[in-house]
Formats: sequence, structure tokens, C-alpha cells
Amino acid sequence: MLQNVIETKPGLAPADTTLGPVHLSVTDGDRTLAVWRDLVGLTVLDRTPTEITLGAGGKPLLVLFPGAERPVVPRTSGLYHVAIHVPERADLARVLARLFTAQFRNSPTDHLVTETTYLWDPDGNGIEITFETPERGRFVSDGQTYGAVTADGRPHSGRDALDVRSVLGELEPNEDFNVPLPAGTRVGHVHVHVSDLDAAMVFYRDLIGFAEQFQARRIQMGDVTLPGYVPHIVAFNTWNGVGAPQAPAGSAGLRHFQIDYPTAADLKAARARLEGAGIAVSETESGLFTADPAGNRIRLASRA
Repeated sequence: MLQNVIETKPGLAPADTTLGPVHLSVTDGDRTLAVWRDLVGLTVLDRTPTEITLGAGGKPLLVLFPGAERPVVPRTSGLYHVAIHVPERADLARVLARLFTAQFRNSPTDHLVTETTYLWDPDGNGIEITFETPERGRFVSDGQTYGAVTADGRPHSGRDALDVRSVLGELEPNEDFNVPLPAGTRVGHVHVHVSDLDAAMVFYRDLIGFAEQFQARRIQMGDVTLPGYVPHIVAFNTWNGVGAPQAPAGSAGLRHFQIDYPTAADLKAARARLEGAGIAVSETESGLFTADPAGNRIRLASRA
């Protein structure tokens, strides 16, 4: 039985570092909105012929770029899923109600520290809808796999089936569940396919500055977080293969995700760590960009 409760040590990045909008290429804007807007519940904040900005409570969370030549290409690096974290359990219940009413395939899962469901947009971009439940327990790991332990000390797989009936019980009788996600919804974490676990851990821990939570080598997954943050802020795996190549140009999938440091000084320090390690950082009209060793692009910014 796993018994090593994970105690996260401070990383180089401040604890109030957050994620900004995730940018995705898709083949067809209207077809994709039928999932992200109508089922997930994001609101269209702006739309042009080349990009669609969605969010919640007026805050941008996702930018879609229609016109990709093909769906997500299997066995490549890139996005596994972007996690939309909702502020209330009833928000997760409304998403589940929409999905079940539409008979849309999804995978409700109980991670103990979160209640969640997984789904995919028409191009294969992964989506996780997450409600955090840190009061129920903690992750545990032995370096080879991970699980969880409840607040009263009982073992938990960390991957049980979700008690959907209990979650849907948050809804009032005859409640209209076709409402947008509320203010307070955010991009809580991203999970990416990488080509090498060790290289990814060095990048996200030692250079970007997140705290290592665990490496689960038996299941080919790594995880970085922030002190006091129960799930993860970035997770990565080699499930598409060790040495997985980048997707060919023109494919749907991740264009970049954004990391928002609290201050300009924090951003400058991260840039110095990256460049000191020989990692390219470029300044463009759209901001400061880098990429992890698997080629997943990241925009670095500061909330200042």
C-alpha cells in the first residue's frame, strides 16, 4: 500500500503563480463551439474569422484558432488535456447534466483531491472539468505510481469512478442547467504529452520554477505543483511514446499555454534560468515565448 504522503516543498516560482489562456488549433470553429460553449459552458467573449476567445465571468480562458488541416495527430507530443476548474460542486453537476442529456461521451472520475470528468472536443483536444476537494485527502506516491489517502487515513486509488448521483444531487428540482460557467472558473492545470519524463521535470521544476509533486515512473507520469495547491499546475506523461515527435504543421492541438508570474521580477528570473540553461526564449509581438524539451510552446507573462 502506498503510504508516502507527498509534502510539497517550495519551488522557485511564487505560490501565487497562475495559468493564463490556453490557445488551441481546431479544424472547424462552429463544430468546436458545440462542445466548448454548449456543453462545457464557456462564453464567447470575442470572435473574428481567425480566432474565437472564450471565458467565464468575462475572463478569457481559451482561444480557438479554426482552420487546422487535420485533427490531433496520435503518438505526438502536445496537449493531453486542459483542466477547467469550477468554483462550486453544482457547476460540475451542471456540466455533467448537459453531457448526459446530450449523450456525449465523458469519463467521470474521483481523484479524491478533485471530482472531475474528462471529454474531448471534435478534434481530439482533451478537456477536464474539475472541482477541487482538498478536505477529502492527499496524494501519495512511492516514485513508481501514485494513489491517495483519505483525511481519516484510508487508502484510495485516486482514480475511482465518480459518484455521479451524489454530484447531480447538488442540482435543484427542475433547475435550468443550461447556464454558462460562472466568474471564478479558471484554467487550473494543463497536462501535456512529452518525449522524456526527466527532461520535462527538469524544465518545469528547475527552470519554470514549479515544485515537484511526484514522478510515477511505472505509469510514465510526472507532476509539478505549487505549495498548498492540491492537484497539479502542470502534469506530463510519455503515454504517446518515449521520444514522441511534435505534431506536423497544420494539425489541431496545442498552440501554446500561458504561465502568469505575479511580478515582472519573477518573469525576469524565470527567463534568466531558462537562458542560463541554454533554452531559447523569444520576444514576439504576442509576448515572451519558450518551449519545453518536447516542443510544447509556453507564453511567459506577469500579471504586473
